[in-house]
Amino acid sequence: MRLSRLMSMRGLCSRREADRLIQLGQVQVDGIAVTELGTRVSPDCRISVSPSAQSDQRQRVTILLNKPVGYVSAQPERGYLPATSLISRHNQYRGDRSALRYRPRHRHNLAPAGRLDIDSQGLLVLTQDGRIARRLIGPGAAVEKEYLVRVQGELTETTLQGLRGTLSLDGHQLKPVRVEQVNTEQLQFVLIEGRKRQIRRMCAMVGLAVTGLKRVRIGAVTLGALPEGQWRYLGRRERF
Repeated sequence: MRLSRLMSMRGLCSRREADRLIQLGQVQVDGIAVTELGTRVSPDCRISVSPSAQSDQRQRVTILLNKPVGYVSAQPERGYLPATSLISRHNQYRGDRSALRYRPRHRHNLAPAGRLDIDSQGLLVLTQDGRIARRLIGPGAAVEKEYLVRVQGELTETTLQGLRGTLSLDGHQLKPVRVEQVNTEQLQFVLIEGRKRQIRRMCAMVGLAVTGLKRVRIGAVTLGALPEGQWRYLGRRERF
């Protein structure tokens, strides 16, 4: 197995970051430095990275943003602003208890770990840490995402069973979804995957129109009291 792939599988870093560390001579396999890209290793080998590389990883930040409707999660689109434009000293949540102080460098290489549609709002994770990105959106990722969804249409037990049943999108059979009725016009969805506009398309299949969608939890991390349009740092003790 390639060393960079094994490092990624063990959650040490992303594959791209692994290649960078290998080239810099900051990775050892069974006590021996490896500097050649594409090096193959035993799946049970002992891998270590240099103290300086570990220190660099600890300085990378992960940000939780309450994204408003009208902002795009990733690349900016004509006429719309990217969610990262909200990451500034002015918009930091006053209730942030992380003890981190905002620095302009915290915006560098900040990427969304899971997207929210432009017409959806709620919890968006932006991170500099490839390990967190891999856990949330990498191959085999199975972290729960919870949404509150306002709908128009008739909510019956048959409708709910239809949403909980076996559905397919784009030829792909969806993984099981938990759906509960909150009130006469709101549903709670819990997913472990996130195909493009999945909830909206699922609702359309059973005759429901989505009028509002808000992500309120990813894994064990919740939106909580974070105001719309504001952000905070992921705490050192918080885990997805």
